[in-house]
Amino acid sequence: MAIHELFPYLCVRDTSEAIAFYRRAFGAEEKLRLTEPSGRVGHAEIDLGGHVVMLCDEFPEHGIRAPGPKDRVPMVLHLHVDDADAVMRQAVAAGATVVRPAADEFYGERSGRVRDPFGHEWLIGHAIEEVSPAEMQRRYTALFQRTT
Repeated sequence: MAIHELFPYLCVRDTSEAIAFYRRAFGAEEKLRLTEPSGRVGHAEIDLGGHVVMLCDEFPEHGIRAPGPKDRVPMVLHLHVDDADAVMRQAVAAGATVVRPAADEFYGERSGRVRDPFGHEWLIGHAIEEVSPAEMQRRYTALFQRTT
């Protein structure tokens, strides 16, 4: 069995608004939208720099529910960009809230986290240095030795 692609599929309370937000925040381009006669979006696809994210409105009758803006979602989407600080500023200007400001991290990336208005969190980062797995583990272990 071969896996050819992996697509995040986000359920949101208003797909049209989410697409508009992702356009402002991350420069997303809408690829596809399937809308029911009632106006509910059953499926949409956006392109983020050559990477597809799928979206849909809630379908409570099928157990498909979107998180609320303050709900904790047990996954984070990671955007690797050219300038994490600039993308975070753009996302906040579009309506995201900062969960963790951008900072230089032990794993060789400057990154921070934002929550979009639809309850999904985005880790936004860019590389600041090449770090080998062994060095990353050394730094990770040292981090825990400082906090205990």
